[in-house]
Amino acid sequence: MTDYFGENWLAILKRNHLASFSALWTLDATWFEPPNIRRGGWSGVVKIPLLTTDDNPVNIFIKRQENHLSKTWRHPIAGIPTFQKEYENLRCFHHYQIPTQDLVYYGSRLYNGDVQAILITQELAGYAPLDKVLPDNELKLIRNGAHRRALLSAVAKAIHKMHQHNMQHNSLYPKHIFVKPLDIGWDVKFIDLEKAKRRLFKSTAIERDFTSPYG
Repeated sequence: MTDYFGENWLAILKRNHLASFSALWTLDATWFEPPNIRRGGWSGVVKIPLLTTDDNPVNIFIKRQENHLSKTWRHPIAGIPTFQKEYENLRCFHHYQIPTQDLVYYGSRLYNGDVQAILITQELAGYAPLDKVLPDNELKLIRNGAHRRALLSAVAKAIHKMHQHNMQHNSLYPKHIFVKPLDIGWDVKFIDLEKAKRRLFKSTAIERDFTSPYG
């Protein structure tokens, strides 16, 4: 059994009676999107509101999976939960201060012969995916040409920082780059880090991200 709580999140989960793997696993909530059934198991996500310890509302995404495994060089036979890979990459991005989602919780367990895992992140409130913002058809987040140029500059700087630490996103599409307009400039966050990996050389990370996202 493995449990990790993000900074300040244990108290919030306790406030909402969700501070254990069992409570999170048995939580009855509507699927945010249909569960993914593959790899001999399933994986799905729900979105729920919580109250912080100050009674402020906050939304979280709870991703749950069972027997949804991925083989690695360290675990070539049994494999590990795919959420474990994303959890480890989230921790790595946080370590290097590469912008990404806030990590709320990660836990895994072997239950009646089934490998179960839970990964929770905080909703990126006010953010939108780059592929929705750039066309700017309905969102109207881009105020003018200078604001658009500032957006592209902020995205370029975030990608540069990621590659400076030899991190390869491995699925670097606009839909996985979330942005939020500020009074001056933009804030950028990377999501969907399941396939990310750290390369020995920065040049490899750059090349693979820009020429072969699944390399």
